[in-house]
Amino acid sequence: MSPGRSEHGSAAVEFLLVSVLVLALLLGVVQVALAVHVRSLATDAAAEGARVAARADRGPADGVARTRALLAGALTGDYARDVTAGRATVDGAAVTEVTVRTPLPVVGLLGPGGVLTVRGRALEEVP
Repeated sequence: MSPGRSEHGSAAVEFLLVSVLVLALLLGVVQVALAVHVRSLATDAAAEGARVAARADRGPADGVARTRALLAGALTGDYARDVTAGRATVDGAAVTEVTVRTPLPVVGLLGPGGVLTVRGRALEEVP
C-alpha cells in the first residue's frame, strides 16, 4: 500500500458530513426568518386594523375585515382565520384592540409548532 491510500475517499465523506450540518443550519435560519416575517406582518396588520376600528365612523368589524384583508394579501387566507377585535381601557384611555392568532410557518418536519398571538391597539376617536 502506498502512503495516504488508507484515506482514499475521505474527502467525499467529510464533504457529506459538513454539508449536512450546513444544510441544517441553513434550514434553521430560514425557519427563524419566516417566523419573524410572519410576526412582523401580523403585528402590522393588527395595528392597522385597530386604527381602522378606532375611527369614529367605524367599528370593530371594520378592523377585523381590514386586518384579514392585509394578512390574506401579504400571506394567505390561512393566516387570517382567527382575528378578533374589541374595546378595552388601558391606563384610563379607551382603546380598540385587534388580536391575531396565526400559525407559525414550519420548514420541513422539524420546527416550532403552535400559534403566534399578536395584538394591535389604537386610541378611539371621539365623535
